[in-house]
Amino acid sequence: MMRLYSAPASPFGRKVKMTVIIKGLGDRIESVLGDTRGAHTAELAAANPLLKIPALVLDDGTQVYDSKVICEYLDGLVPSPVLLPPPGMDRIRCLTRAALADGIAEAALLIVYEDRYRPVDKRVLEWIARQQAKVDSGLDAAEGTIGVFGGDPDYSDIALASALGYLDLRLGTGWRATRPKLVAWLDQFAAAVPAYDMTMPVG
Repeated sequence: MMRLYSAPASPFGRKVKMTVIIKGLGDRIESVLGDTRGAHTAELAAANPLLKIPALVLDDGTQVYDSKVICEYLDGLVPSPVLLPPPGMDRIRCLTRAALADGIAEAALLIVYEDRYRPVDKRVLEWIARQQAKVDSGLDAAEGTIGVFGGDPDYSDIALASALGYLDLRLGTGWRATRPKLVAWLDQFAAAVPAYDMTMPVG
């Protein structure tokens, strides 16, 4: 059985977990808590020498990381539903939308880390503001292009839903006040894709 190292609140891990559910691969993958800084980091290091989650270890011991690579691998295991279009501009557009969503999540994560790992008197407010500006700019770009969710998620939809869910969890719901299209889209996604509620982050 494959082993997926992740953590409940990780937006990138959630992206992979949603992919597992959507692709119907739950019986082939064991979910393992990825310990990035505790007593069991050696186990994670055996899955990813960078000590980052998510990481997937295949049945033959092959390491697969990061989240995009894992999702692409999982998408190729079963033919339907297709999450990543074949090579061409549709695929490029999908990957670009996903990169925007991942960038939002990455900037939000850096804000969280600055708060979590630095003493109050050593936090760099300019750095936090810079990351928040990336979050805001990314959300504005998504708001300007998002449409009605069609009911069949692709990889970029999963990435965006994961990023928005992480904002709600860690940075609060303030982003929703001025982005009604994104709010409506996320509501539509959650209603149509059970994997969203099944992977709801905690802690």
